[in-house]
Amino acid sequence: MKVKTIGSNQTQVTIGLVEVLVSYQTPVAVYDHSNHKAYRTEKKWSKTTTRHINAWFDNNKDVKELPQEYFDNLMENGRAL
Repeated sequence: MKVKTIGSNQTQVTIGLVEVLVSYQTPVAVYDHSNHKAYRTEKKWSKTTTRHINAWFDNNKDVKELPQEYFDNLMENGRAL
């Protein structure tokens, strides 16, 4: 696992082929290099966290939404549901 600070209150965690955006202390987005897919939480957080997500994906509209449980489980167990 690699951890990289990418901005104020923003961290990128790499677990294998998956990169996770952590805003404040919450995982909110994932890019999976194994299938070249992008995912963001469907939970509505603050405006700042939404900005973090949009900037991380460079405002790409081809990002699927998943339940927050997916991101929490990924960080807790190192794998998705």
